[in-house]
Amino acid sequence: MSDSSLTVPDAVMETLRAELPTVARSAASAVIDEVPAYNEMRGPEGATLDRQVELALKGFLLIASGSRSDDAAAPLQPVLDAAFALGRGEFRNGRTMDVLLSAYRIGARASWREWSRVSIRAGIGIDLLSRFAELIFAYIDELSASSVAGYTFERESSERSRTRRLEELGRKLLTGGPVEALQADADRAGWDPPENLCAVLMRASSAQGVRSKIDNRSLVVPGELPGLEGEDFLLLLVPATAAERSRIKETLEDRDGVIGPSRPWHEAGSSYTRALKAQKIRRPGGRLLDANDFLIELVVGADAEALDDLRRSVLSPLDAVRATTREKLVDTLRAWLLHQGRREEIASALHIHPQTVRYRMGQIRDLYGDRLDDPSTILAATVALAEGSGG
Repeated sequence: MSDSSLTVPDAVMETLRAELPTVARSAASAVIDEVPAYNEMRGPEGATLDRQVELALKGFLLIASGSRSDDAAAPLQPVLDAAFALGRGEFRNGRTMDVLLSAYRIGARASWREWSRVSIRAGIGIDLLSRFAELIFAYIDELSASSVAGYTFERESSERSRTRRLEELGRKLLTGGPVEALQADADRAGWDPPENLCAVLMRASSAQGVRSKIDNRSLVVPGELPGLEGEDFLLLLVPATAAERSRIKETLEDRDGVIGPSRPWHEAGSSYTRALKAQKIRRPGGRLLDANDFLIELVVGADAEALDDLRRSVLSPLDAVRATTREKLVDTLRAWLLHQGRREEIASALHIHPQTVRYRMGQIRDLYGDRLDDPSTILAATVALAEGSGG
């Protein structure tokens, strides 16, 4: 801010200092009157604004009076620091950056109007007055830039902090807990819970821009996920009524992932658990799959050891036949259960002649006897031989 071409007479500087409180009040009043967001700052709050403006203008006078010395810039840093803090406070108070810059423009204009009046009355020359104007507006530009930097710093810091709180909330939803505690966490994060959420579990490589395509209210849970340690997945907990869930499936149909069922928002962890299980048994395809399409596999695979025991028990009558024959009989029994004994459909499914079906089923009945007429045996065989449970 130093400018050796500007030499303000000492008498003029004294007059400017004497008029400083009046100029500051006039500038603050103009801001309050002309910027709607500051209209409420009358009374005690207006006095605070008066002091802030007076501090800024006092810094300018210190610089102006020291412009002939080598240490002219020394007074500037504390004023810039105060402007930076002002910008941070403006963000916290909920005002926009445009409002902040507008306040600076109006304050600068009002300050110059008052000081030019004082300077002219003190007999300052037109050339010096012009340079004085350049200096004060350059000074105000520096202050406003510092305030913008403070505003931006606080906004970005707030966004980072909120992002962390939202991620922490998402992780807490995975483990569950009292709804009151989860609601308190949601309130602290500034997140309004929807009625239902569903988990969308995706490989990170397929997740680019996915949040903006579905719902910006979605909670993003990055990093290592429970049950997927060491794997690169991203989890979104997405607001999802029945209609919204269908739309999500359509929007993300070409993404590599799994969508879980809709659940009350505070029970979203169960949707993730279902999606995780489906992910582990999913069929390859590189597209979004619905965990609800895997219900049979999930049910019959819930206890793999019990399923193996059930399968061995159900198929024990076939232990006496050769391995190649056994495999054909198992396939025929599975098709018989699936098609409820309809020979033509069984033959078509197995690509064999209906007479072959008749022959094989005769063998099976010889081995099982009356057990194939027992509903409990039919149920056990249906579960044991369900598609995806092996044979």
